[in-house]
Amino acid sequence: MNQVIPTMLVGSYPQPAWLVNRDVLLGNAPPRVRMRDVWCPGPETLQEAQDDACLLALRDQERAGIDIVSDGECRRESYFSHFANALGGIDINNPGEMPGRTGKPTSVPRVTGPITRTTGVQVGDVAFLRQQTDRPIKVTIPGAFTMARMAKDEFYGDQGRLIDAYAAVLNAVIQEMKAAGADIIQIDEPHMQAHPEDARRYGVDAINQAFDGVPGITIVHVCFGYAYVVRDKPSGYSFLAELDACDATAISIEAAQPRLDPSIIDRLPSKQIVYGVIDLGTDDVETPELVADRLRGAVRHAGPGRIIAAPDCGMKYLTRQVACGKLAALADGAAIVRREVEGN
Repeated sequence: MNQVIPTMLVGSYPQPAWLVNRDVLLGNAPPRVRMRDVWCPGPETLQEAQDDACLLALRDQERAGIDIVSDGECRRESYFSHFANALGGIDINNPGEMPGRTGKPTSVPRVTGPITRTTGVQVGDVAFLRQQTDRPIKVTIPGAFTMARMAKDEFYGDQGRLIDAYAAVLNAVIQEMKAAGADIIQIDEPHMQAHPEDARRYGVDAINQAFDGVPGITIVHVCFGYAYVVRDKPSGYSFLAELDACDATAISIEAAQPRLDPSIIDRLPSKQIVYGVIDLGTDDVETPELVADRLRGAVRHAGPGRIIAAPDCGMKYLTRQVACGKLAALADGAAIVRREVEGN
């Protein structure tokens, strides 16, 4: 990309009410196993409906002026479950139980055999999106460390071996996604923030295995959780500076809702920064000027060439109207700063 301060979604976009039952969606924590009752269409029309929702998400991004587009993760119950439960070695009919990030028992995938990739996990989604737009496209998938933390292991008997198995599958799928037309690959690793000691032991190696031999822009998203679920965000990251040693080209951090000082960027001197400038903890739509002011702080610490502007995290719990407004503010605010640094 030659664009200065390009814009993109971090992950999800609101799913239409005709696609998901929002009462079910909002009444549950982000699922770690498949949740069939969240979908409104029946099995015979679900894929067509999901395709249509992905096109709506794409066109909203294009109309807003977003530079790097995605399908808004509209085919997923959550960032995690769509991919993690489509792998071989998982007993999807008999999930296990593990403590979630808040410590509450959570239904999770149960690993009963070798982790393997099944036919085209999300690769078809990439090919579909590639056919719909000429803009750079990004695909997101859960990272190996987070998938291993949110699985009941009844096969490997060792956390390191389990993470390695997930990372090997990720790498193979990522290569297929690149061949299908994905320009940018992002892995989501919220559990590195939630479990920093284990992340220091396994995290960087898990990222490097997943991105081994992958060309182009690669991103790791570390976050504090969906704003709808986690209202009180920490004032800083427990695991961040260590990521400067990983092979990803960019690190995505959320800075708007937790009001992080932009000097946090100094901990990642060799990386591009996907900088969160849209607060998803409120339905108030930012003004372009507020977005521009947040971006100026990031530019002072990293220069314009290292900054990608984005929301803090996934937008799926917002209404579409609010999300559209926030996307427009994101694009317009980035344009303000772009003109400033280019001298126009």
